[in-house]
Amino acid sequence: MTSSVWAGATPEDGSPSQLDRGAATTRSLLRCGVVAGPFYLAVGLAQAFLREGFDLAGHPLSLLANGPGGWIQTANFLLTGLMVLAAAVGFRRALGRGSLGLTILLGGYGLAMVAAAVFPADPVDGFPPGTPEGFPTTISTTGLAHFAAGALAFALLGLGGLVAAWTLRRRGRSALALFSLLSGLAVLFGFFGGMMLPVGILGIWGAVVVGWAWLTVLSLRLSRPV
Repeated sequence: MTSSVWAGATPEDGSPSQLDRGAATTRSLLRCGVVAGPFYLAVGLAQAFLREGFDLAGHPLSLLANGPGGWIQTANFLLTGLMVLAAAVGFRRALGRGSLGLTILLGGYGLAMVAAAVFPADPVDGFPPGTPEGFPTTISTTGLAHFAAGALAFALLGLGGLVAAWTLRRRGRSALALFSLLSGLAVLFGFFGGMMLPVGILGIWGAVVVGWAWLTVLSLRLSRPV
């Protein structure tokens, strides 16, 4: 039955009520993937415009976890990470057999975001106000852990796009496969290229927006057959 493959529902008695409950659960999990990106960006950008001294052209959103009101960005990381974890389960239920790799990568991305909440970034480059301009010569253990969690998160998200392309291609969903492939490459190049090339923060912003757009679109599309 096609619907049971997409829903990930395999009820023992095969009754319609069991199938409906399984499909409803899968849809709810996938909706977390639809909401996660817009939620993260809306909360982050609202703070960016309201917090004194924050510069969108020079500061990543992770710096918002510092200073008065920093708990809002910490909660943003935590809640969004939990939504991504829920979406990972939804992907597994929707795609079924052969999607374990994608589920692990997406789940790892969610866990990395939770880690970013636990280990906040160091204050740098004038934010919060009173912080010396430029980047410090030393980095705290907490700041190093945050940087590692961020790098891991983008690597997992980018690889997730590439693995999703392969998984979807095998299921005959060529348009979504191509979208996933291009998104995965854009995330990897945007973040790691932004760290090494003159594009800097713009590359990282591009990776953030593309990555969340990919998760939103894919979660929405996968929820429809369910």
